[in-house]
Amino acid sequence: MGCTRREFLALASMGTVAGVAACTPQKEPPAPQENGGKEAEDVDVSKFEGLAIDSSAWSYDEENDIYYQLGLSYCLEPATETYETLAIFVPGAFFTAEKNGDTYTCQVNDKTVVGSFTAATAPVLMPINAGALSAQASPTVYGCEGLAPYLDAGCIYVYAGFRGRSAVVDTSSGSDELIPGGAPWPAVDLKAAIRYLRYNADALPCDTNRVFVFGFSAGGGLSEVLGASGDSPLFEPYLASIGAATHDASGEPLSDAIAGSASWCPVTSFDMADAAYEWCQGQYANDGSRADGTWTQLLSRDLASAYGAWINEMDLRDADDVQLTLDETETGVYSMGSYASALLDEIDEAATYFVQHESFPYTYTPLHLDDPTFPGDPNLDASRAADAATQTPGSGTAAADGTGEGEAGKPSEDAPAATLGVAQVQSTVYESAQSYFASLNESTWWINYNHRSGNVSVSSLRDYALHVRPATLPCSVFDRPDRSSKINQLFGIGEESTLHFSSCVEQTVEAGMETYASCEGWDAEQEGAWVEDLEKVDSLETPMAERVAMMDPLTWLSGHYEAYGQSTVAPHWRINEGLFDSDTSLCTAANVVLALRKYDGVADVSHTPVWGQGHVLAERTGSPAGNLLKWVTSCCTD
Repeated sequence: MGCTRREFLALASMGTVAGVAACTPQKEPPAPQENGGKEAEDVDVSKFEGLAIDSSAWSYDEENDIYYQLGLSYCLEPATETYETLAIFVPGAFFTAEKNGDTYTCQVNDKTVVGSFTAATAPVLMPINAGALSAQASPTVYGCEGLAPYLDAGCIYVYAGFRGRSAVVDTSSGSDELIPGGAPWPAVDLKAAIRYLRYNADALPCDTNRVFVFGFSAGGGLSEVLGASGDSPLFEPYLASIGAATHDASGEPLSDAIAGSASWCPVTSFDMADAAYEWCQGQYANDGSRADGTWTQLLSRDLASAYGAWINEMDLRDADDVQLTLDETETGVYSMGSYASALLDEIDEAATYFVQHESFPYTYTPLHLDDPTFPGDPNLDASRAADAATQTPGSGTAAADGTGEGEAGKPSEDAPAATLGVAQVQSTVYESAQSYFASLNESTWWINYNHRSGNVSVSSLRDYALHVRPATLPCSVFDRPDRSSKINQLFGIGEESTLHFSSCVEQTVEAGMETYASCEGWDAEQEGAWVEDLEKVDSLETPMAERVAMMDPLTWLSGHYEAYGQSTVAPHWRINEGLFDSDTSLCTAANVVLALRKYDGVADVSHTPVWGQGHVLAERTGSPAGNLLKWVTSCCTD
């Protein structure tokens, strides 16, 4: 029987890994402590008085029974009030209020129950409303559309702005100064917002230890970062630079750890994301950027091999605590092994669930979501329309993974408003399960359906990728050779708006450059391009490798990395993904789930792969909002 995770970490000697500087894993994570493990210290308690919420400044929507405040600065030295402010929405019953002119003075009502919660137990829900990590503006006007399900369930809804994937000029301020953006600022801003809520805990009708963050695509990846990195020392210089609260009015340290992270189709772990995509999908393609004779075809194969070697160093483990690995063939391909088998089991289970619960005739409609539309900002649609109007003609629909390339076609003219932002193509109707699987096997037999038992099995990851999850995006997907992806933007610095960032891609290119240079498409300017970009530091002198690590939940969840055990990890996790999602690899969510299930202190990990759905808010049944609220409630009552 394999050794336990801790025994492995205590005995193993691990070297440098792609994406993080040479590191020695912690043998055992420290036990989580109150206030994120910070020690109380003598501080000037008046320092953060300017962050105290004004209890006499609440506005009230009488028709919908909602108290709210907009434009609350959550740090003392914001780079931009357009993004570094937040709005709070509260169920009316949680306050007793006295009208004073146009506003209300509110006190917490401890005796009322809304949904499943009292004012002392109500959780806080915070949406990340940007699939590609564009900047999220704080609401400037009030709108209640879509808030009812969250508030009726007894939750406090907090819509926090944050800086996005690139530096910006805040035109509303009248200044032409470039405001820092990109990694890790989106996480920094949201951490500051969480600390702000805890600073004002006594004035708010909620339990600020119950903060749940949720997002989609790269926004889902950011939600996972927040869940994994609570109180990580890596963020302290950034939080200090914007004047984020460190202590409450009593001098007690404030934590930015959260209770739960929810994500749909998360896109994250960027240093290895390209290698994961090529291992899962790209190595089986032979067209476009992966056509015979192109240098990027060779890059695809080499990245796939690099991923296999990385997996064998990662110490990801199954339910029996046995390490998952990949077997290398004589040709250097890692296509089989216990890791691949675990992914196939996941696919088989999801396909079996689908056929056993789907009512036939079944209508399949490919869908692709660019950005979610969680409620809270009534200006959101208008601002997105304005952004779209400024895009370069012919740029197409931006994929929600941040790559800048969509793939699913255009919405039909009669599409209902609820589908805006979702690209649709023609639907196909299948009269029976037999006809559905016969269609999937039309060109070659690769998926088995047992009509009697209702069980489904897929022959191989290669067949799965070729038939329902093909490589639709060019190699390398996230760290593009021409630096054109939105993840290249995420790691840009100031006016250098897009930069290479992946040490895995850099090492692969450097190792294969002599061969690549003789192939079609090679550009001599790419020689040394990755090396040069990876040497750059941001405004706080943080090197690229560390910035990449700060946007990867595995940095704190895997013993492969130096920061393992040096954070307060959220106890509750919900991760949903569409198994037909070609915008990222199957490995992205799976690796985080595997690490979480072996991490001490994590109470529960809900992972739901959804057969037949792509890059969308994937759910097997019900609505995303309804299922999210059921999950939050269960986390708070179990």
